[in-house]
This record gives sequence, structure tokens and C-alpha cells, in this order.
Amino acid sequence: MLSTRRSLTLAKEAKDSFLFLSNLRARFLSTEYYDPPFSPLSKPPKPKKKTKKTQKDQSPEPIVNPTAPVTSDLPFDFRYSYSETNPAIEPIGFREPKRFSPFGPGRLDRNWTGTCAPASQENDAQSQWAEERENILGEALTEEEVAELVERYRHSDCSRQINLGKGGVTHNMIDDIHNHWKKAEAVRIKCLGVPTLDMDNICHHLEEKSGGKIVYRNINILVLYRGRNYDPKNRPTIPLMLWKPYPPIYPKLVKNVADGLTFEETKAMRNRGLHAPALMKLTRNGVYVNVVGRVREEFGTEEVARLDCTHVGMSDCKRIGVKLKVWVLLVLIWFHVFLFCSKMSRSYSGEGRRIEMKRMLPVKL
Repeated sequence: MLSTRRSLTLAKEAKDSFLFLSNLRARFLSTEYYDPPFSPLSKPPKPKKKTKKTQKDQSPEPIVNPTAPVTSDLPFDFRYSYSETNPAIEPIGFREPKRFSPFGPGRLDRNWTGTCAPASQENDAQSQWAEERENILGEALTEEEVAELVERYRHSDCSRQINLGKGGVTHNMIDDIHNHWKKAEAVRIKCLGVPTLDMDNICHHLEEKSGGKIVYRNINILVLYRGRNYDPKNRPTIPLMLWKPYPPIYPKLVKNVADGLTFEETKAMRNRGLHAPALMKLTRNGVYVNVVGRVREEFGTEEVARLDCTHVGMSDCKRIGVKLKVWVLLVLIWFHVFLFCSKMSRSYSGEGRRIEMKRMLPVKL
């Protein structure tokens, strides 16, 4: 037994020594490069081809300064929201200094005024922008082309979709639209929240700021077409806002005494509105397309109307009140429970109509 084990160990040692000697012979006697087993083969590098530079190639390349401010040829003022702000109303104060531009320090060649970055005052800028937009749109689409385009982008499973919320048509949304237009002819826009009170305003700003054309509109769904001659390489330069600026301070929305009424009449109107039945119940981020029409119909027969905004945030309530004040001629009476009173106007059978929007929250008076 011991002899067999010894013979096996001797045979193993002889085999190991043979392998060792064969490796040494292959390493020193072979002219080829030594390649150990199970190692990846390295490919020899290819020699680089020498190309002769022409005079065009030898010209110095333009040096781009990354810290230089961005220059944009767009003729309109840059704002955070185009559809939810009114340039005619001047703020009475600001919540942050004007030197803090949302575009970043030194990144834009326009000065930030606290509400917008005004464009250069050129007379031909607007006309040139209108002509360029018409050239990009090209010939009008036929009915068959519109039907094909709408059928492709109007469905909810469309990948080319942008959601429009309470901010409305924002500045960075214009850049998102052009990013979708790189690979798609149109983009689907789904509108929710307070901006849906005035869909015409949304359509106007989308077409004016982006340069496209709306080919489909159904309640709160829009399809924005880029144009026949649109070239993604020649898209306009749109500098992005790095953060949302603080909204400025505007005059008080609700007065203690409503215009055209005395203090006793205002108090009586508030108490009357608290007990009025709710005309509609609004939800958070809902579709408010028919709110203005319903309120106008209610004013045809009643003096007081109340909208239940229990599930709507306070900021959205203020935005709704401002829009209804413009469209239904309202004067805010009480904002704690969101109460409104219309201006004295002859549009409603010669008498002033009142509206109240009640936000049913247990808040101290």
C-alpha cells in the first residue's frame, strides 16, 4: 500500500517538473509573445491615418465661453407663467430682491425686474417673429392630414404628452415642447386646475410663445402641431429658469367694504351667502371649463351663488376668484369663506348680482 502511494507521488512530481520545463522552453525559446492560458488576446493598435488639413480645417475654431450670458432673439418678455399673470397689474412689493434672477447669475443678457425679464425694444422684432412663424407652419394641413395627426396624438397612451397644471403656460414648458418636436410632429397637452377656466387664453399663449398651431381641442386636451417646415436644428434659444421665483405682493384682493355697498350691506350679503345652496363643488386639480358659464346662468335668476371649494387649496381659491372677477364682473366680499359680490352692471337685468365661493374649513374668524 505504501509503495503504491509513493509511486503515485513520484509520478505526480515528474509530471509537474515536465510542465514547468515545457513552460520555460516555450517562454525563452519561442519567438512569439508569451501568452499565459485563459488571458484575453490584446489586439495590436491600428496606426492612425495622417490626413492633410485643408485651409478650411486649419482656420481657428470659434472659442465658446461657457460663462457668457445666453442671448435669445425671442421678442416677448420672459416670465415664469405667461397665462396666469397680468402684466398690466403692477405689484406693490417683492418677497425677494430683484438681483436674484431665476435664470442664474450672469446667465442671461436680460435684466430681471422681479416679475419678468423684458426683451429689447425693437420695432421689427414682433413682425419678424410673425413672418418666421408663418414660414415654419407652411401650407395649411388638409382634413385628412389633420385627422391622421389627431388620431395619433389624442389618446391617453400617447408618449408625447405634457401636463399643464396650476402654473399654466410656464417658461420652461416652451422648451419641453421643442424637445418633443425633435422626434414628433405634434405634442399632446393635458390641462388641469385653475388655467382650465380660460382655455382660450391657454391656446393663445401656447401658439404665440412656441410658434406652433393647435389642430385639436377637446375640453382640456390639446394637440399642438409644430409646422411643415420645422427644423429642430434651428429652434429658438430658450434659456431655462433654474428655480421658481417667489410671486410678488399685489394689492389686497378682498376689501372690508365692497365697492358700491355700505358696511351693513356687505355684512348682510355675507350672511346671506353663507346660507345659500352650493352651485357647484370643485375638486383639486379638476377641469373647470364650465364654471364660468354655470355662474353666469345662475346670475340670470339669483342674486347670490356659492361654489363649494372644500377640496381646493387656498392658493387655487385665490386664482379662481381673480379669474371669475374678470369674467363674471365680481367684487370680492369675504375671502375667509371665499365670498364674492359682482359689480353693479346692467348685464344682468339691470341689477348687480352676487356670488360666494365657500371654503368649508374650521378656521378662526
